[in-house]
Amino acid sequence: MSEARHPGLDRLAEVMHAIRSGCPWDAGQTHASLVTYLVEETAEVVEAIEAGDDVDLREELGDLLLQVFFHAEIAAEEGRFDIDDVAGQIADKLERRHPYVFSDADVPDDLNAFWERRKKAEKGRRSALDGIPGPLATLARASKVVSRARTHGVGVPLPDEPIDADAVGRGVLALVARAQASGVDADQATRAALRALEEGLRASE
Repeated sequence: MSEARHPGLDRLAEVMHAIRSGCPWDAGQTHASLVTYLVEETAEVVEAIEAGDDVDLREELGDLLLQVFFHAEIAAEEGRFDIDDVAGQIADKLERRHPYVFSDADVPDDLNAFWERRKKAEKGRRSALDGIPGPLATLARASKVVSRARTHGVGVPLPDEPIDADAVGRGVLALVARAQASGVDADQATRAALRALEEGLRASE
C-alpha cells in the first residue's frame, strides 16, 4: 500500500509550529488556558451538525482540529509527545477495538457491549461507571450512566418502554417547565437523582 499523503494536515502542523513561535498570544497558551476554547469549538461543531450546513461544519471541524494540533504542539515543545503520537495511538486503539475488521474474528452480536468489555479490560476498570467524564452536562452524563449500566449488565432496574425522539423532547421540556413553576431546579434535581443511581450501580457491582 502506498503511503497516504495529507498535505493539508502537514501544512496545519507547520502553521501551528510557526504561530507558537511568532505570535505572543499563541505562545502564551497552555493546556489549561485552552480548555474553554475546546469546549466552545466542540459545541459549535454540534450546532453545525444540527443545522445541516456543510460549509459551517467544515469550518467548525477545522477549528476543533486546530485545538488537537495546538495541544499536541504544546506537548511536543515539552518533549512529551507530538501529533503523530496522538494519531498513532488512536489508530492502534481502533484496531484493537475492531478485531472483526482487522482480523478474521466474527462480528459480535452486541457491538456496544463488546466495545465496553474491550475498553474495561484495556484500562483495568473495575466499575461500569469508571471513565465517565465529570464535566459532562447532566443529561449527557445521565445517558452515559444508563448506557454503561445496560451494556455492563449491572443489576439495577431501568425503564425500557419504547418512546420516540419527539416524545422525549416534549417530555423533558414539560418536566423542566413543571419544575420551574414549582420552584425546583431541574438540573440540580436530575443531578441528585443521578448520584443516587450511580450509588446504586456501584453497590450492585
